Amino acid sequence: MSSVLNTDLTSRRFAQLINGRSVQGAGTSEIIDPGTGQVIATAPTPDTDQVHEAVEAADTAFKVWRLSPASERRAALHRIADTVEEHAEELARLLVLETGKPLAVARDMEVEWAVRWVRYFAEQELAPEVMREDADGRFERHHEPLGVVAAIIPWNFPLFQTLYKVAPAVLAGNTVVVKPAPTSPLHALFLGELLRDLVPAGVVNILGDGGEAGPALTSHPSVRLVSFTGSTAVGRHVISSAASTIKRVVLELGGNDAAIVMPDADVDAVAPEIFSWSFFYAGQICTAIKRIYVPDALYDRFAEHFARLADEAKLGHGLDEEATFGPIQNAKQFERVKEYLATAHADGKVIAGGVVDPRPGYFVPPTVVTDVDDDSVLVREETFGPVRAILRYSDLDDAVSRANDTEYGLGGSVWGTDIEAARSVAGRIESGNVWINTHVAAAPDVPFGGIKQSGVGAEFGLEGLKEFVENKIIYVPNA
Repeated sequence: MSSVLNTDLTSRRFAQLINGRSVQGAGTSEIIDPGTGQVIATAPTPDTDQVHEAVEAADTAFKVWRLSPASERRAALHRIADTVEEHAEELARLLVLETGKPLAVARDMEVEWAVRWVRYFAEQELAPEVMREDADGRFERHHEPLGVVAAIIPWNFPLFQTLYKVAPAVLAGNTVVVKPAPTSPLHALFLGELLRDLVPAGVVNILGDGGEAGPALTSHPSVRLVSFTGSTAVGRHVISSAASTIKRVVLELGGNDAAIVMPDADVDAVAPEIFSWSFFYAGQICTAIKRIYVPDALYDRFAEHFARLADEAKLGHGLDEEATFGPIQNAKQFERVKEYLATAHADGKVIAGGVVDPRPGYFVPPTVVTDVDDDSVLVREETFGPVRAILRYSDLDDAVSRANDTEYGLGGSVWGTDIEAARSVAGRIESGNVWINTHVAAAPDVPFGGIKQSGVGAEFGLEGLKEFVENKIIYVPNA
């Protein structure tokens, strides 16, 4: 197995993992480093036949894997965690090259979180439960694996998202076909190399994608669950495709998270935190803060502080450890963010950023916009990029109402000094996750999911694990 640390990736042959074998694609795609705009590697892409081959391999492996003892499944997950940890630097650098995120984020958050989540699931179990018992007998609930799981991964935190889907699926006795995003498959293909000898053939299969593998997976009759993370628009297509065979879906979709700054907030304390969670990874996460509601009395000072932080931001390639913000991940998203910049100038007052950085790659500086109406695209849509609107409010009830006026319901946060007052407001926010004086607090044992059009089902924790099983009720009469 060749290292990616000091290797020219253009000469490296990446392969898919199908039925325990390294398989070249039916086609290829060029992978771009968003920090330079240059081709860095060639990745295999499957045709429909290879997608079917991977699903059939998983279906065949399922018949044996479902009967394996829980101890064997846990041992497999521990082997995966150990191996990912061993190759953490290689994986982190691959993630930087194909996603553009800063190396520190790839190391300290994505790879470390991936390992932590796998280890959490490796310690869980789904023992039978007695639901009811009386003089006549008892009702037992057993947790049965579903079958083949299709794990469809976005490009922003792909290693973490892959492994937090694979781990509970494998523990529950399922088998998996992983499909990464077309613009960020390299880490997944390398992960396939690592997994080849860690699990039985067919238990985990990893494909490339030229843009057509997703529909082939979601409509395949042998796939019993689709675990999808991505945009709400694509999530609708996933539901539609899965409906033809009545397969289960778990969807973690888009978000338009609001942050409400309370009237008693300390601007100097909360502005840097809100800034960090607004522009983290160039704003390209579903739970990023995208709308910021600030009371009249604090508005000007907050906006000034926010703009200063944006002006101080250092753009750069993810491997430049002095850089605090990297590029947009791909050319298509770069063009969309350019449209948001034009909207920012048309709909409000740009007080920081607002122009594309001229260096090679897909760089846009943190852009701060004030004096924006609630009907602007910058407020109504999920701006998946570094453009953020600061919105003024006079009445706290009005701010809560405006924050809830969205089709999304993934996350939100409340920022203030009086924790009980902030807690009261948090209870009124319509989203699956609400944080006080922070944003995106997450743990492997705490369920995560959205409401409204931000998702279906749960991830993480025992609730997330149970998404990967069927309930079987067995009635046992007394002798």
